[in-house]
Amino acid sequence: MIIDREVPGSLQFQPTKVELDEEVAAAKATLLHDIKRSVYLYRCDLGGCNGCEIEIFSTITSVFDAERFGIKNTASPRHADIMIYTGAVTRSTRLPGLRAYAGAPDPKLVVAYGACGCSGGIFHDNYCVWGGADKIIPVDVYIPGCPPSPAQTIYGLAMALGLLEQKLHAETTVEADDERAPLRFETIPYKVRVEIEREARRLAGYRYGCDLANEFLTTLMLADVDVHGTMTQFIASQDDPRRVEIYRRLYDVLMSHARSDG
Repeated sequence: MIIDREVPGSLQFQPTKVELDEEVAAAKATLLHDIKRSVYLYRCDLGGCNGCEIEIFSTITSVFDAERFGIKNTASPRHADIMIYTGAVTRSTRLPGLRAYAGAPDPKLVVAYGACGCSGGIFHDNYCVWGGADKIIPVDVYIPGCPPSPAQTIYGLAMALGLLEQKLHAETTVEADDERAPLRFETIPYKVRVEIEREARRLAGYRYGCDLANEFLTTLMLADVDVHGTMTQFIASQDDPRRVEIYRRLYDVLMSHARSDG
């Protein structure tokens, strides 16, 4: 039967609009504006009890729904952005773990997951266990626990997203063959400069001593012929008696090298 009249609004289904909380919206904005795509995970088991895997699958399924952050699972390390290593690294799983790491494209992040993945767990001193994942590959994020909860997992993956954004936008500067980095105070002998800096830091602390040494060496660089007169006038122009005492000590260090070299 064809109904030729409109169905009343009270009988129609009215879906409730889903409002994202601020943290979820911020995480999704990071993916959209910085990473500009979803992030794929690859899980690599190097000898665990399968407890961590259960929590990972709970995280990516509909209850905790890590996909709302743009985090998805992949079956191949060649498509992975984040490698999750679980279990203690055993003698037989070490090489497969290395091959999976080599197969993932750069830039990639490595997450050591669970107590075994972080440190070897209760199997750390076993005869066939190498230890945590950081014993064979560089690890960016650690998610400890036996096993970690889905909430811990999502928090750790959110930290990994921030690191991934940094790696994607990282800039590497390579020095050219004919390029030379300029050195400060390069006309002052290296041995003299190092001893003056050490003495200033010993007397005035690391940060303030560095400033005093730089000021002293800058004045020394400007001295043409009359080094003694220039440095004496520089020390006499100081208002703070503590600075005067330190600069006198630095001048003694300078003169001791001049006498030994002369």
